[in-house]
Amino acid sequence: MKHVLALSTLYPNPVNPRFGTFVARSLEALAKRGDWRVTVVSPIGLPPLALGRYRPLADLPEVSEEGGITIHRPRFTLIPRIGARRNATAIARAALPLVERIHGETPIDVLDAQFFFPDGPAAAEIAQATGLPLSIKARGSDISLWGERDFARKQMLDAAATATGLLAVSRDLAGQMVGMGMDEAKITVHYTGLDRDRFRPFEHTQLRAQLTRELGFDLPDNAPMLACVGALIERKGQGIAIAALRDIPGARLVLIGKGEDEARLRALAISEGVGDRVHFAGSIDHDLMPLILSAADVMVLPTVSEGLANAWVEALACGTPVVTSDVGGARELIACDTAGRLVARNAQAVAAGINAVLGNPPARAAVAALIEHFSWDANAASLAAHYEKLACGGD
Repeated sequence: MKHVLALSTLYPNPVNPRFGTFVARSLEALAKRGDWRVTVVSPIGLPPLALGRYRPLADLPEVSEEGGITIHRPRFTLIPRIGARRNATAIARAALPLVERIHGETPIDVLDAQFFFPDGPAAAEIAQATGLPLSIKARGSDISLWGERDFARKQMLDAAATATGLLAVSRDLAGQMVGMGMDEAKITVHYTGLDRDRFRPFEHTQLRAQLTRELGFDLPDNAPMLACVGALIERKGQGIAIAALRDIPGARLVLIGKGEDEARLRALAISEGVGDRVHFAGSIDHDLMPLILSAADVMVLPTVSEGLANAWVEALACGTPVVTSDVGGARELIACDTAGRLVARNAQAVAAGINAVLGNPPARAAVAALIEHFSWDANAASLAAHYEKLACGGD
C-alpha cells in the first residue's frame, strides 16, 4: 500500500465542521479504496494571543481519526490581515518536523497540497527539504484571486516549478494556470466528486411543505423557488439574485450560507421591495441541502469566479437547472438548455435566464443524467492514478 500525505489548510474539524468537506470526501474515498494510505496535515493558524474566536481553535486535538484517515493539526503563528505573505513559510516550518517524523515511521510516496495558496508554496518548501514528489491542486479562487497579488503569484509559480504534477478542477482553470506561466505538461484536470446517494432528484410531493416547516419560511407549490448556495460574500453575487427577484413574479429565494455580507444583503432585499420573498437559511443541516435543491426550480449563482463550483454539480444531480455567470468551468457543465443558462452578471440578465428556465422547465431526470459521471468513487480513482504516476517518477 502506498502512502500520500495531504497538506490542507481547509479541512473539517470540530470547530468548523463544514470547512473543506469536499477535500475530506475526496480523500476518504481514496482511503476507502485500500490501495493508498492517507494522512492529512491540516495546519491551524493562531495569533500570538489566541483569544476570542481563536480560543476554540487552540483547543483542537493535535491528532484525530476520521473516515479512515489520521489528521494532524500542527499550529503555526498567524498574523491576521497582514501575514498572508509569510503564511506559507510559517506553515512549512511548523509542518516539516511532523512530516519528517511521519515519513520515518511510514514512508510517504507522494506529498500533496490541496490548495494552491498557501498550501502549495508551503508544501513545495517541504518537498524540497524531503525530496518527496509533490502534487498541487488548483480549485479556483486560489488562482483567480490570489494570483492577482504579486507576492502570492510568485510563490505559486515557484511552487508549480517545484511540483512533479498539478491538478485543476476544470479545463478552464487549467488554461488559467498555463496563462500564469505554469507548465501545461504537468497539469491534469481532476473533477470534483459527488455523493450520489444524497444528491439525487427527490419526489416533490409534500417536499415544499416539509421545507416550509423546517425553514420557517413559506414556500408554496404554486410559486417559483430559487436556491442560491455559497458564502455570503460580495463576489458570490447574492445581491444580484436579490435584485433579479423584481422581474420574477412571486418567486421565493432561499440563500444558503453565512458570511460578512449578510447585513448588506438583508438591507438590499428590503430596499428592493422583496424582503418578504428572501430567506436567509444560514448554514443548514447536512441532510437538508439535497431537499432544498430538489424542491427548487432553479439554482442561481451570479458569481465573479469559480473553478468548478460544487454547488453547480449538486444542483444538477438533484435535477435542478442552474443559472450562473459564464465563468470558470461553467461551460463544462452548463452546455445545453437542459442544464440551465449562462448569463451576464447583472440583475436583468439573471432574471431573464431564470424566466427562460421557468418558461420551459426541463425534466428533472434529464438534468440529473447530464452529470452521471460525477461520483466520489470516480474522483478517487482519478486521484489514485495521478498519485501512482507521480510515485513512479511521473512517467
